[in-house]
Amino acid sequence: MTHAETFFTEAERQQIAATIGEVEKKTSGEVVAMVVAASDTYPEARLLAGLTIGGLAALLITDLFLADSLGYFVPLLLCGTMAVGSLAKIFPPLLRLFIPDSRLETRVAERALRAFYEKKLHATRDNTGVLFFISLLERKVWILADSGIYQKISQDALLAHASDIATGIKQGQACNALCRQIEAVGVILAQHFPIKADDTNELSNELITG
Repeated sequence: MTHAETFFTEAERQQIAATIGEVEKKTSGEVVAMVVAASDTYPEARLLAGLTIGGLAALLITDLFLADSLGYFVPLLLCGTMAVGSLAKIFPPLLRLFIPDSRLETRVAERALRAFYEKKLHATRDNTGVLFFISLLERKVWILADSGIYQKISQDALLAHASDIATGIKQGQACNALCRQIEAVGVILAQHFPIKADDTNELSNELITG
């Protein structure tokens, strides 16, 4: 599984922080970028993968070589389930085969919401925090904003930018795509939430990993 800590190089992390810094010079909005390895462990998907693939393997082995013996099939099924389940845990493409896309969307949205509160984006002075949340196993991006932002910008508009970032990740251009969309959202923020004379940087510009 891809580690969040090493997904972006040090140079890319600096580029992301610099992009956020430039955006925040023009808006009272507070932008945070976060990347996590996965939004859930998906134990049910690992079990389903193990039972499906391990069960088929056990069935073939007992049918071809062990005279359909139930005494061999059950321990082979158990071993196969555990082995494939462990493999799915460290091999995301296999695990994702057994997770419905709607489940991936839901877990990423829920994890982004939890991160929003954990990282105090809800506690800015003008309720103008914006979180760019990347979940690597799911290959999905969620952008979440505070109540002040939603008075002017819809969630659907933000998720259109999230979709562009997800496409960039699939194309191997994660950093450029993220920075480009932070800048694009920054333009909208500057229009509706311009910088104030007494504005302070309430949240760190550094990329957060988890």
